[in-house]
This record gives sequence, C-alpha cells and structure tokens, in this order.
Amino acid sequence: MKDQRIPFIRKTLDSVLESLEATLRVKRWTGNDLPEPLKRAADRLLERLGTADRLGSSAFRGSPSDMSRVTAMLGAMKRLDTAYVAYRARVEKTPVDKDAAAEALDEEIIQVKSGMEAWAAS
Repeated sequence: MKDQRIPFIRKTLDSVLESLEATLRVKRWTGNDLPEPLKRAADRLLERLGTADRLGSSAFRGSPSDMSRVTAMLGAMKRLDTAYVAYRARVEKTPVDKDAAAEALDEEIIQVKSGMEAWAAS
C-alpha cells in the first residue's frame, strides 16, 4: 500500500505554488474586477505556508524512494517560503522595487516547478 502522506505533501506543495502565483497576480492586477477564486487563493497563502512549515518540521520515515520524494517536496516548500519572506522584506524596505521583488519570487516559483520530476510519482 502506498504511503498516503505523500499525496498530502504533494497537495500542500501545489497549494503553496497556487497561492504564491495568485498573490503575485493580485499584486499586479490593474482592474477592479478581481476574480474571487484568485483572491481566495492569495488570501490562503499564510495558512498554506504554515501547513508547509509544520510538515517540514515533522519526521517522515519510509522507503528510500518515498524519502527522496518527500525530501524534494519539503525542500521546494522551504525554498518557496524563503523566497516569499525575501519578497515581503524587499517590498517593505523599498516599495519602488516591488516589480523586481516580484520577478525574483516568480523566478523561484519557476525554478521549483522545473524540478517537479524529483517528486513526481514513479
């Protein structure tokens, strides 16, 4: 039987990615008609990062292939969290630098997504 924690961890990673992308889209939004699903996804970012943090601090034991996948996913979530913290710090310190900060966060999202084969199902 496959370990059911792995799909949960993957779902958490996907939700963090969704919320980060939504947050960047909301920050760049120029119109008044912000789609509700986009707003909801952005609003859940801190909750989802908190879940990712709790997962990262818990112990996981499993087969070597499962351990490798979990390690890759938790590492990706940590990278995203670190990138978001850097984004927020940069925007708060130098608001005029918000576009460059968003680009840096966007680049980290792209890098994490490019490594998805490390945690894809076998």
